[in-house]
Amino acid sequence: MELILSVAALVAVLGFALLRPHGWPEAVVAVPAAALVIVAGAIDWHDALAEVSRLAPVVGFLAAVLVLARLCDDEGLFHAAGVLMARATSGGQTRLLVSVFGISAAVTAILSLDATVVLLTPVVLATARTLAVPARPHAYATAHLSNSASLLLPVSNLTNLLAFGAAGLTFLHFAALMTLPWLAAIAVEFVLLRLLFAKDLRVAPQEAPREPVDVPLFALVVVGLTLAGFAVTSLLGLSPAWAALAGAVVLGARGLVTRRSSVAKITAALDLPFLAFVLCLGVVVAAVMRNGLETAMQRVLPDGQGLLALLGIAAVAAVLSNVVNNLPAVLVLLPLVTPVGPAAVLAVLIGVNVGPNLTYVGSLANLLWRSVVRRDMNPSFAEFSRIGLATTPPVLIASVLALWAGLQLFGV
Repeated sequence: MELILSVAALVAVLGFALLRPHGWPEAVVAVPAAALVIVAGAIDWHDALAEVSRLAPVVGFLAAVLVLARLCDDEGLFHAAGVLMARATSGGQTRLLVSVFGISAAVTAILSLDATVVLLTPVVLATARTLAVPARPHAYATAHLSNSASLLLPVSNLTNLLAFGAAGLTFLHFAALMTLPWLAAIAVEFVLLRLLFAKDLRVAPQEAPREPVDVPLFALVVVGLTLAGFAVTSLLGLSPAWAALAGAVVLGARGLVTRRSSVAKITAALDLPFLAFVLCLGVVVAAVMRNGLETAMQRVLPDGQGLLALLGIAAVAAVLSNVVNNLPAVLVLLPLVTPVGPAAVLAVLIGVNVGPNLTYVGSLANLLWRSVVRRDMNPSFAEFSRIGLATTPPVLIASVLALWAGLQLFGV
């Protein structure tokens, strides 16, 4: 009965998060579902509290980065990126796609995938409208890179933070091991999307208005110092949330003084209901794990850290991401692969970051992207999955092979 109840609670939480009727926040169902599995005895309240305590630093970091990204937008960083992308079209749309890839990869890696979906994608769509070119190639670039380009740093994705804690690596060692998989994912993704959208990319862009590029240097410096702070806090054994908080405080103070930002906008950027959803989802997943899923997944996961084992682990993680969403998938798999070693943890990370490009349900970022692009295009589930099927397996394989190469170079 505890297993049935836990699975039903997980299905309800994920189903509501995917559909979000009336735009209600995910926490509307996640909070009572977590309370239900505790009251029903599917998970002891001590274990539930331990799960919340484990996730709390990760959620705190996520809150700080969400605010930091929004403040960068208030400073004009993403508008400047749009102007630069428009200027890159003198040689045709291929150059525009290159600039979209470059900026999307950098934003995802440094400011997290949420910034790419929520803040950069509208800029990309506006640039496509200005140039009178099809938006689909460039919009799909932001969709896919918001997932696959989040491999680089521990701070690029919520899944990365969870894996970072489990792998026991330093910030710099993690980044070194994931650099080759990150580059491989971006390169393969670019080649495949360019082939898939060859017809759309042949449309000649109109000449863009000559708007001056007003680069917000203060914001760039703060972001750079925050990125350096991530490495420093890791060396000191502190949570990277402290560096993200410092960057958000500095930019927030400037935004309030210059009136580019407001207390209301900063509070909204925190997205407290989503943070509550993440914590409660962790409790529900822990209940499912304790009532049978852990044993079932142990039978499926390959053992060891050899190349074939890493490919198998990444594939299992990718499939699970498209069944239950990538955040529950990483919560399920990390406890099982952590004893195996850091290489297995990083293989899971590749699976849960690259795998979601296969279907809408793979990640919440995919669903958020769909709501962002609806004004300019209305990609169906079939279209998204068709493009994902053509790109995700090659990107996954290339990334794991690159991880294997990185392990030989940098060790674990």
